[in-house]
Amino acid sequence: MTRHLLSALAFAAAVAIGWFALPHDPAPPSAAPPVEFVTLKGERIATADLRGRVVLVNFWATTCGICVEEMPDLVATHDKYRARGFETVAVAMRYDRPDHVVEFTEKRKLPFKVSLDVQGEIAKAFGDVRLTPTTFVLDREGRVLKRYVGKPDFAELNALIDRALGPG
Repeated sequence: MTRHLLSALAFAAAVAIGWFALPHDPAPPSAAPPVEFVTLKGERIATADLRGRVVLVNFWATTCGICVEEMPDLVATHDKYRARGFETVAVAMRYDRPDHVVEFTEKRKLPFKVSLDVQGEIAKAFGDVRLTPTTFVLDREGRVLKRYVGKPDFAELNALIDRALGPG
């Protein structure tokens, strides 16, 4: 190849890389999947029922060290915002033993809704969640604002929830 052709290819590659490196408008929020959560208390809640509230959906397991570690922060976030129209649903993964989930929930007096995903259908509907913790924040219209894989930065998470809730 000639030196000019190589220079042209290098320039084209640099332009392409630069374009991908530039910040782009984020994709518009997508709708949360139409699932039904069944809480440990037997309450059935569809994602459609949660419209009008900002919702945090947290996929977790009692065997997940990070999940257990972040639980006090989830409780604090729930307590901080619940009076302003905020809801938390903790979804225990299908491999988590129901008796362990019940024991964990009761021992730690979790103040939010806890659901079992016995068949793994909820995790699959939310994009085939496999890693825990995975947390979704839904806006009042039921759209996914953000997905966190791993323990979220709770200052960032709380700021997002605060913005989604609006003046309060």
